[in-house]
Amino acid sequence: MGCLHTGPQQVFIFDDRVLAHLRAVIFGKLSLQESFVFTWNDSGAQRSIWMHPGMSVQFEFDSTEAHEINREWIEALTALANSAGGLRLVPESSLEAGAAS
Repeated sequence: MGCLHTGPQQVFIFDDRVLAHLRAVIFGKLSLQESFVFTWNDSGAQRSIWMHPGMSVQFEFDSTEAHEINREWIEALTALANSAGGLRLVPESSLEAGAAS
């Protein structure tokens, strides 16, 4: 399990594979100077954070392994990040069912 740090005391835990995909999408948006909301479910509660280019963001992985990136999942997450509702963490398995559309 890895961590997404969004400030000195804001730490959110994600699976390393999920975190690798989030890193690609989040850094892609922030490198374009784009702000967006990021929403996910965490232990039965919904969380949302405002991501903006001026914030400190750090990705900390539990392992040193490079995770294979699923291009379709990145594209689905990026499309969500570009939507009015913002980035929502949808499971990679939902791509087969079309739930990310």
